[in-house]
Amino acid sequence: MIHKPLEPNATIGILGGGQLGRMLSVAASRLGLKTHIFDPSTDPPAGHVAHSVTTAKFSDTEALKAFANQVHIVTYEFENIPTKTLDFLEAHCTIRPGREALRVSQDRLTEKLFLQSLGLNTANFVDITGPTTLQTALRSLGTPAILKTRQFGYDGKGQIRLSDPDDIPPDVNSLLDRPSILEQVVHFEREISVIAARGFDGSIASFDPGENIHQDGILRTTTVPARITVHQKTEAVLHTAKILNALNYVGVIGVEFFVTPNNLIINEFAPRVHNSGHWTQNGCAVDQFEQHIRAIANWPLSDGHRHNDVVMENIIGDTTDVVSRSATDTLSALHLYGKVEAKLGRKMGHINWISPKN
Repeated sequence: MIHKPLEPNATIGILGGGQLGRMLSVAASRLGLKTHIFDPSTDPPAGHVAHSVTTAKFSDTEALKAFANQVHIVTYEFENIPTKTLDFLEAHCTIRPGREALRVSQDRLTEKLFLQSLGLNTANFVDITGPTTLQTALRSLGTPAILKTRQFGYDGKGQIRLSDPDDIPPDVNSLLDRPSILEQVVHFEREISVIAARGFDGSIASFDPGENIHQDGILRTTTVPARITVHQKTEAVLHTAKILNALNYVGVIGVEFFVTPNNLIINEFAPRVHNSGHWTQNGCAVDQFEQHIRAIANWPLSDGHRHNDVVMENIIGDTTDVVSRSATDTLSALHLYGKVEAKLGRKMGHINWISPKN
């Protein structure tokens, strides 16, 4: 177990080489720390800026052991890492955030039961074990409802919206062959997310909540400040802190909330830096990526102070139009991820549109 702060030139291992790993590597380099990426793909975006890259499958124990021996601590950029990979690595090195946060977040049912055990509100849900269970659940929860796989879903993948218990589309069968959960649709005023960090010493620092707009299950924009009351802001931050403490968490977390007229309902949390926190790169002196590195390296946390209002816009698919727009705006900051091929629904980068803080 690492207790002393990492020294300059220490190496942080990162599982996953996508855009989040890339931006974590950039943040680490600013602090004089090195990063070593472990990813199955041959040209991951994070590999363009990291100190070292291991290209191997997450099941390759020899490669994992060599990787663990070359780093001082391991973190991850996405939560769908195979359990066996983490179990193997934990025997050879320290992983931050810890295994418990991943165990809970990797299964939607486990996650909701955990949140409810803390006294936090979630959408009503039913565990689905087959077609008969689904029919019964639809009638008890009511429609509309969303059928989701319990594991390995992201950016709208692995979920289907259902509007009529007597008219279930055929593509539902593709989800029913895996553990699934049915969630009642929450009628909310807006969605917000809180990006916060917890350090080794239990200190917690939160950024201002951002207001999110999704289309087709993919985040399109995050606007800071969010249109919420002071009470709602305080409540969202306190709920996030409760999650961090319950998990004995070290690092940055992203927690998504639905804002309803009566209360806040937690949609889900991600045990990592989060897309809705990209605004911090141009809204704060210390962004979410540096905050995560600080936390896992046992360095002091920033207080999350914001100096700009920001609208973060994801660049999805073709980048031409949004890059051209940003080039003529002196208060925009372009962040591209180094991905070669622009695919439908693929996040290629983002722009932070900046304005003076009100």
